[in-house]
Amino acid sequence: MTVDWGNVFASRVGGMSASEIRELLKLIDRPEIISFAGGIPDPDFFPTAAIARAYEKIFQSNAGAAGGALQYTISEGFTPLREWICAYMGRHGIKAGLDEVLVTSGSQQALEFVGKLLIGPGEKILVTRPTYLGALQAFSPYEPTYLSVPMDEEGPELAAMEAALEQKPKFFYLVPDFQNPNGTTVSLARREALLDLCAKHGVPVVEDAAYSELRYDGEPLPPIVALDAARNGGKITNVIYCGSFSKTMVPAFRVGWINGPAEVINRLVLMKQAGDLHTSTINQIVLHDVVSQNFDTHIRGLRGSYKERRDAMLSALEEFAPKGVTWTKPEGGMFVWIELPEGADGTDLLARAIRDANVAFVPGSAFHADRSGRNTLRLSFSNNNPERIREGIRRLCRMLATVEA
Repeated sequence: MTVDWGNVFASRVGGMSASEIRELLKLIDRPEIISFAGGIPDPDFFPTAAIARAYEKIFQSNAGAAGGALQYTISEGFTPLREWICAYMGRHGIKAGLDEVLVTSGSQQALEFVGKLLIGPGEKILVTRPTYLGALQAFSPYEPTYLSVPMDEEGPELAAMEAALEQKPKFFYLVPDFQNPNGTTVSLARREALLDLCAKHGVPVVEDAAYSELRYDGEPLPPIVALDAARNGGKITNVIYCGSFSKTMVPAFRVGWINGPAEVINRLVLMKQAGDLHTSTINQIVLHDVVSQNFDTHIRGLRGSYKERRDAMLSALEEFAPKGVTWTKPEGGMFVWIELPEGADGTDLLARAIRDANVAFVPGSAFHADRSGRNTLRLSFSNNNPERIREGIRRLCRMLATVEA
């Protein structure tokens, strides 16, 4: 008798689905395709010289030091890197101790751990509409019921949020800075208000800060975790903060982190031990070396380069977009969100765009827990130069004009 694997899989496997973005990344290798799909950094901006020097230092050191870099380490993470993270968070108003920091294998692992820690089958969780596709992928295997709140230009709509919080969700997940996918930044007043509401209902906030350093216009806003700490004697109380080096330094290192109350981090460390023991030791050591020397300088360079690309996309949309198409104007991040007239279908348009215009994007329905938003698209400007962005938007808008006709 052969095994019927469909009957052997756990029920939660039914919540797993392929990422539209992961599939679309395969298109990048086709030179004729101008891809606005993956929200990935441009490898030309990676600090490769500093990384090479850091590896060289490790392997030119004595055998004991090099051996340590290739050895197991503690699950919490390389201590000097965690100390750097504590200092970094301190610059943003959070007095985090080492017992409030866990290094993870990218912030995606952080989200998966949060789902494992907090979600039981059928339990409600609150997300924005739209929200980050990777978060939906991380949470869905734990079989939640999603509550989605719409957003306006300042963030989640408070009346809808209040109604959802009355249903007692386990947590509220959001990306407050230059949201993936729609580029929205939650205003300071809205951050304070959503903290008030979540505290009133005893619901924790999960803050995904993957893009917070990539601000091109306006003044920086305090992280939600900093506002929480300011209300609670300097201690993180009601927020779990997920940080990442993938968008700012190098994604292949797979290094992110979680800040949260010590009792939360203690549980997450046990998950880390069971999941992969620890994040790569040598990658943590190299990353610590690089960020300790030139983090701020590197970030300033990224901001200038990505701002140019954002401006190129917005300018091209102003020039070429057909009537009835609207878009966001993000202050930072990597994404512009397109809204088409009702009745348009982004999934169908993607097939046409690849076939007829050699352009790729992500259909907006992928970012909706209920698969709504079919008339929306996400465009990333991070991995193409301004000239290629302009040409890609020209092609895309020319195709959209024929759809409307």
